[in-house]
Amino acid sequence: MTDLSKAQGGNVRVFPVYAPKLIVKHARIFLSGVIWVKDLGRLEFEKGRFLLPRKSIPKVKQAIIELNELIEAQSSEAKMA
Repeated sequence: MTDLSKAQGGNVRVFPVYAPKLIVKHARIFLSGVIWVKDLGRLEFEKGRFLLPRKSIPKVKQAIIELNELIEAQSSEAKMA
C-alpha cells in the first residue's frame, strides 16, 4: 500500500502517466472509487463517471471532460454492438 492510499484510507490506484484509455477501463470496471494521476492529482469517480470538483484547474477539468466523453463513447459502442 502506498503512502497516498494510506492517507486516503483505502485503495487508490496510482497512474504515473495520464493514459485515458487505461483510466477509463479502471473506472468502468470498479464503477466508484478514487484514482491519482501524476500532474492531475486525485480524481473521484462514481457509477463509472468522473466527478468534476467544485474547484479545479483547467487542466484537470479538461481531463475529466475527456475521460467522461471517452466513457460515453465506449458505452454507446457497446450498445450498438
